[in-house]
Amino acid sequence: MPKIKRPDDERGNTDFIESLDRGLRVFELFGAQSRPMTLSDVAKAADLPRATARRILFTLEHRGYVVSDGKLFALTPQVLALAGSYMTSNQVVTILQPVLDQISSDAQEISSLAVLQGHDVIFVARASPARVFSAGIDLGYRLPAYCSSVGRAMLGKYANDDLTDVLDNMTLTAMTPFTVTDKESLKAAIITDREKGYSLVDREAEPGFRSISVPVRRYDDVIVAAINMGAHVDRVSTGEMIDRFLPLLRDAAATVKPLLL
Repeated sequence: MPKIKRPDDERGNTDFIESLDRGLRVFELFGAQSRPMTLSDVAKAADLPRATARRILFTLEHRGYVVSDGKLFALTPQVLALAGSYMTSNQVVTILQPVLDQISSDAQEISSLAVLQGHDVIFVARASPARVFSAGIDLGYRLPAYCSSVGRAMLGKYANDDLTDVLDNMTLTAMTPFTVTDKESLKAAIITDREKGYSLVDREAEPGFRSISVPVRRYDDVIVAAINMGAHVDRVSTGEMIDRFLPLLRDAAATVKPLLL
């Protein structure tokens, strides 16, 4: 199992580019907002001097990623090209998407692919049968890893001591009345899920919603992602998820394993 990599101290790392870091910080701000922002909004949210924020925004505008009416700044559709580049260049996504389409069609339920990013999971692919309304989890959607089935499936990649360190660095907030926030209980659940080869989370991440996931391993057995199926509790029982969904997910993960280098 992989050891945790400790990030370099930015202040002592001569390879660290502070201006680029500031620009990316501003760029990320727009993703956290649902409205255009003024220069003052950006400077305050990014904790930057107005002059620095202004130069960054004008640079992004020059590159076509930001548009402004002279007062408000907003992202342009060009940012989708960045996401598109990830989708087309990422081997896991390109190999798993047809598989997701197939198991979603077979089960007549939504299936998703997620990767671990820090303490969160990010959903990077999705498939939905025609009869299921495809609202809810969109591409790029984030959930805390500790309370999502895909997150727990991927956290199982850590050795027990490293898993303790990972959980110690997390802030566990109750997303619903069912969310497990005790770190020892959570660690035990993740270890049990690792041994079972799947994770089933019942109403911990979102009210009234349960999901089941299996880890996606590449050819050398390293976990690189997780795939899941989920449904509202009044539609699918936990037993049905294990009996009907789990075999589909396991077959999908086994099918793609030799293809992931």
